[in-house]
Amino acid sequence: MPRYLVERTFPERFVISLNVEGAEQCRAIVNNDALEGVTWLHSYVTADKRKTFSVCDAPTPEAVRRAAQRNDLPIDRITEVRVLDPYFYL
Repeated sequence: MPRYLVERTFPERFVISLNVEGAEQCRAIVNNDALEGVTWLHSYVTADKRKTFSVCDAPTPEAVRRAAQRNDLPIDRITEVRVLDPYFYL
């Protein structure tokens, strides 16, 4: 399955609380993603919490867009990526 890097910019800070509500928010995102065949692997968040870079597996970029709509999340850019691991060359 293809892997994508999804860049998002938030007008306000994007914060997921470290509590039960945050866990429920993550679970809802994962469940909505699954409806489109998308698997959220992990994300990086900038220090100001206004931009995220998420890595996900999905059948198509369109599936990523549909999942983002279900989750009410913006998308700036979707880029198909492959792993480049420095240990591969050792």
